[in-house]
Amino acid sequence: MKKLSLLLFLCFTPCAVGDGLPDLGDVSQAVLTPLQERQIGQQSMLEIRASKQYLADAEINDYLNQLGYRLVENSAEPGLDFEFFAVNDYSINAFAMPGGFIGVNAGLLLTTQSESELASVLSHEISHITQHHLARMIEGQQGDGLISLATIAVAILAARTNPQASEAAIVSTQARSIQKQLNFTRAYEEEADRIGLQLLQKSGFNTHAMPEFLERLQNSTRLLEGNAPNYMRTHPITSDRIAEIENRVQKQPYRLIPDSLNFQLVRTKLISAQKTASEAITYFNDALGTQKYGNPIAQRYGLVSALLRDNQIERATQELATLRKQAQSDQTARNNPMIETLAGQVKRAAKNDPDTLAFYRAAVQNFPQHRALVYDYADLLLQDNQTGTAIKLLAEQITRHPSDTTLYDLQARAYAMQGKVLEQHQAQAYSYAWQGNLYAAMEQLELAKQAGGSFYQLSAIESDLRELREMLDARGKK
Repeated sequence: MKKLSLLLFLCFTPCAVGDGLPDLGDVSQAVLTPLQERQIGQQSMLEIRASKQYLADAEINDYLNQLGYRLVENSAEPGLDFEFFAVNDYSINAFAMPGGFIGVNAGLLLTTQSESELASVLSHEISHITQHHLARMIEGQQGDGLISLATIAVAILAARTNPQASEAAIVSTQARSIQKQLNFTRAYEEEADRIGLQLLQKSGFNTHAMPEFLERLQNSTRLLEGNAPNYMRTHPITSDRIAEIENRVQKQPYRLIPDSLNFQLVRTKLISAQKTASEAITYFNDALGTQKYGNPIAQRYGLVSALLRDNQIERATQELATLRKQAQSDQTARNNPMIETLAGQVKRAAKNDPDTLAFYRAAVQNFPQHRALVYDYADLLLQDNQTGTAIKLLAEQITRHPSDTTLYDLQARAYAMQGKVLEQHQAQAYSYAWQGNLYAAMEQLELAKQAGGSFYQLSAIESDLRELREMLDARGKK
């Protein structure tokens, strides 16, 4: 379909499997083209969204992309498209997929004790992608004949996310047969460690964070009575690997790199999400009272958020005023978009602030890339019947984030308010398609077609429907 075809259509074309494994670093011999790698990654993302593994929190995902691209800029392929995303799973894991897609479990975000530790994990995953390790392993599968990219995508997703659960996740015999061979070899892991350390150093992080994180995970297996974290299964951690990394970082100075406020705020959101509103209020009250650990700005952010969830609007307003005062006195916290987003949500909840719309207008102008603000502003515009302004805003954001389903949902709502039935169902179709719900997308397109429209509009809908049917046919052949 119009917004999907360039990314997804070829996901379902077959690719020949080669019969030789190229030397490390020899990208020219890889069996998959960069476009095919991207298509496999896109198909894997559809599977993730369809299974509800995707953590649809724009602030967490935007933070991961900001941190990830800071590392990518110093990689061997700084022009390669990457997408970093959070997974709604509190087990400890992270994984790379072809085409620049890197998933980070909520559990890993909470387990890392510094931003440098998190960056060390991302740098390792980035290196798997820039070295095209998965593409080379696919080429190494012999005797399988033609394998569809959709089949490979499912096999890779199972191999990378949780090997123990992979058998249940894979329904195709062909996919199951290649999944078992898609775990990274020791040579690939060591290469990703070496290149990842270089990325950390070039990007200004503490390189000692990598061995510290891996050693802590390795030690945790003793406490877990042999039940190692998923990260240790998808990335086997050996004493030799840790020793090799430590040997490399000993030659580099130990740098105490302060964590960004956004790192602390993202972790606060995840901590709060694990608790009920009342539990979160108690937790953050205690943290602020003892003042022995954590970032007080992040802790008060968590308290305001929890009070808002508990509908304690008056106290949330009071604590927000304290939070903003704290932020203004801290140079690293001034004009933080996550704090501004929370401030807007408190204003909306109060329902008696005549300046709320003006607040959002200014906030979006100051932070045009912060999607959480855009969502709330668009919703507020629609409540105020400013549908034209909302549609213009959403169209601009969809150009930047063509797979953002929340933007399409808001767009569909705006068109419905204008009585534009065809456009409403088209927008809803794109939302469903990016969520991996292809049947619901087709149903919305059929409704759009029934609404009538210009020759161009109806031709585009027919084209979208044909593509979705081909995608469904390919799914059935996996």
